Amino acid sequence: MLQHRQQISRPAPVADSGSPTLPLDDCQPIRAVPAARAQQSRVVWLALWMAGAVASYIAAALSVRALAKGLNVFEIMSVRSAGGLAFLLALMAVRPEKGWGLASRRIGLHLVRNSVQFAGQIIWALAITLLPFATVFALEFTAPIWVALLAVIFLGERLTLPRAASTALCLAGVFVILHPGLASFQPVALLALGAAITQAFTAIVTKKLTQSETTFAILFWMNLMQLPMNLAGSDPLFIAKLDPSMALPLIGIAVGGLSVHFCIAEAFRYGDAIVVVPLDFLRVPLIALIGWSFYGETLDGLVLAGAGLVMAGVIWNLRTEARAQDQPKGFL
Repeated sequence: MLQHRQQISRPAPVADSGSPTLPLDDCQPIRAVPAARAQQSRVVWLALWMAGAVASYIAAALSVRALAKGLNVFEIMSVRSAGGLAFLLALMAVRPEKGWGLASRRIGLHLVRNSVQFAGQIIWALAITLLPFATVFALEFTAPIWVALLAVIFLGERLTLPRAASTALCLAGVFVILHPGLASFQPVALLALGAAITQAFTAIVTKKLTQSETTFAILFWMNLMQLPMNLAGSDPLFIAKLDPSMALPLIGIAVGGLSVHFCIAEAFRYGDAIVVVPLDFLRVPLIALIGWSFYGETLDGLVLAGAGLVMAGVIWNLRTEARAQDQPKGFL
């Protein structure tokens, strides 16, 4: 009996070096799995929202080209603002809670954003009517250079080496598509460059607003503020110039003009501005193909080569972000 008690009270043997017991560090990969999946999910959503933005941009550009035969750019943008505002008001009537986020203490920032964006959209629409699609979009994509610099300065984002390299690769593709020469730097091309600068500024302010404002509020204030700006440059009786043949492009500019901003605002919730903007490069090869197919615009080997570089840069950027972990970042 005593021996039995001694056996019971005897402490359990300590596992030897051959024990299958896992050390504490082996649990870390298990905990890291949900974080990795969450990161991959964010990248997927980012890609989907930017795909919607690209499709919306193209629909809006095609609509502007079609409507320019009978309306000036202010009238076209008036349709965009009025259509977007009507949709948002209808949505708020169905879901009143959407209006709760409209009371903002950042109205001044909304006004700055929407004024700059208004100027940018007017010169962008004008450039669409005067230049080939691929030229406008290619020149417009100097914007990531300004976005990268402004995001580092004003948003505190990190300009990592892979981000900078993928952006440079995309820009190389754009300039191959553009193949700059004397004809490419005609004065009207400065309109597209101006649109790129305003686009970069708008992207930075939009990213700032998403930290405290709902997407609905950003879109509502944009359309409400820009409608009177557009009407000021329109013929008071321009509605009389509308006819049934304009129905499809009118819908395209109203829906595409609203959805592009919605998609970009949502994309900014899933990634930094330095990541979001390079994805927009996909517009260049797509619009070049559309311009060649439907408008007889030149499509040569340089355009195809540049499109390949753009695609490579976008895919590299996505893969890098999907694999990103908590590692030291940034060289600026």
